[in-house]
Amino acid sequence: MELHNENSFKVKSMAAAAFKIDKLPFSVAQKNLEEIEKIDSIGKSTASKINELIKTGVIAELQSLFEKTPPGVVEIMSIKGLGPKKVLTIWNELGIETVGELYYACNENRLIEAKGFGFKTQEEIRKAIEFKIASNGRFLYRQVEEIAEPLLLDLKKVLPGQLISFTGDYRRKCEIVDGLDVLIGCPLNEDIIAKIHSLSFLSLIKTDGKRIESEHSTGIKIYLDFCGHEAFYSELAWKTGTAEHLAELKSRLKEVPLVVSSEKDLYLKAGLPLIEPELREGRNEFELADKGMLPKLVEWDDLKGTLHSHSTWSDGVHTLEQMALYCRDKLGLEYMGISDHSKTAVYAKGLSEERVLAQHQEIDQLNGKISNFRILKGIESDILFDGSLDYPDELLATFDFVIASVHSAFKMNEEKATSRLIKAIENPYTTILGHPTGRLLLSRKGYPINYEKVIDACAANQVIIEINSNPLRLDIDWRWHQYALEKGVMLSINPDAHSIKGFHDTHFGILAARKGGVSASNCLNALNLEAITAYLKQKRGIKA
Repeated sequence: MELHNENSFKVKSMAAAAFKIDKLPFSVAQKNLEEIEKIDSIGKSTASKINELIKTGVIAELQSLFEKTPPGVVEIMSIKGLGPKKVLTIWNELGIETVGELYYACNENRLIEAKGFGFKTQEEIRKAIEFKIASNGRFLYRQVEEIAEPLLLDLKKVLPGQLISFTGDYRRKCEIVDGLDVLIGCPLNEDIIAKIHSLSFLSLIKTDGKRIESEHSTGIKIYLDFCGHEAFYSELAWKTGTAEHLAELKSRLKEVPLVVSSEKDLYLKAGLPLIEPELREGRNEFELADKGMLPKLVEWDDLKGTLHSHSTWSDGVHTLEQMALYCRDKLGLEYMGISDHSKTAVYAKGLSEERVLAQHQEIDQLNGKISNFRILKGIESDILFDGSLDYPDELLATFDFVIASVHSAFKMNEEKATSRLIKAIENPYTTILGHPTGRLLLSRKGYPINYEKVIDACAANQVIIEINSNPLRLDIDWRWHQYALEKGVMLSINPDAHSIKGFHDTHFGILAARKGGVSASNCLNALNLEAITAYLKQKRGIKA
């Protein structure tokens, strides 16, 4: 609508309705027109469009706008940093209608000639396009997981009695997966091909003697490898690890066995304990194995509580009480750390000083009301441009814990971004450094930081580093977990939940932690309520 200069009031109304629907604690698709019209921020006109979408799957007005817009221009609108006004200039004034043409124009310095653009903006667009190109055909682990587990069940139905397992990046729980690899312990023949072909959601691309390449209806490539039943566990190991891991494993075997009873058996033949699939990256796993120091990787049942969650006090969907009861009754946890946004995050209804005190009163009341559970008073305090936090010390002292996070001013060089984080880390009230790089996987690179300096600062100031479990973030990157652990820095697996559903993102944080070699003993929220309460008091200099 903005691209075609629609009435600004209509544009704002539609945007407000979209925002409202996204935050509703129920599915609007289950409501009729009369019920939709009664929802706050949704007028009759917008309600009719929502109803049209629910009933027909399309909105006629939107289809009309699409028909007037070249497909390439719609794709250009998905590029980070390009709003409708800039896209309109690119389209109308420069005559550019595809991402490829835009990339070429950036390399030819054509954009700097257009109104509202400059060299810096042109460079940012060029980098965003390069990032977009690189991410084509790549998927977040979460996206692949959604189709992987149902696929496994379907394969077991059409191939009963066969050994079947995932391999490759997905089995190693990598945060980004290029395709889903599956190993099946039987020879490939025409009967097997016919059974695979019977799965309607798979499109077979090509077949050779030992492999079927196919594509899922979601666009994810599925690679099915076949081997003899007796060779299954040997093949499973060789198709799971990275090339670096497998080269080292091979060098430790006197001969590569074709038949083993399990993967554990294969590693034993190499004089090693079983190395978990998540660790088979060719980094330091063999060194840890040689020293008998392979970690017992953290599991969901190790976690006793959850930290970093947002309620209706800021931009969350559920109330404090709803979230607390869900954590106690559905997740079996002992505590929940609430950490709504601070005052600088105006866009997220960040808490003013007065609202902080009011929230603390509600928390005290709920802690007196809800048995066998405790709500910890926290805040996600914005790290400002200069590295300071956005509340005075007197107020920061009233929290049980403080998560310090960057939410604005991302465009800094490594030196500035690093010094900004270190200043926040050195604040005596900072308990946890939240999503340290601000990255959004496959859509936004994190701001550049010197990881060693940031982690060293956390070690010096007893600051925990967050593993943000949002599958778009998974920040801090698992490749730096070992360095943090070596420096004595604890990690915290935090869901960054904005609803009760969001608590389940902890699953992805656990997978990232396991890849990084994190044990329950290294994880803050694996402490029980008594232990974490004492720990947080000690951090704030209060005698237990």
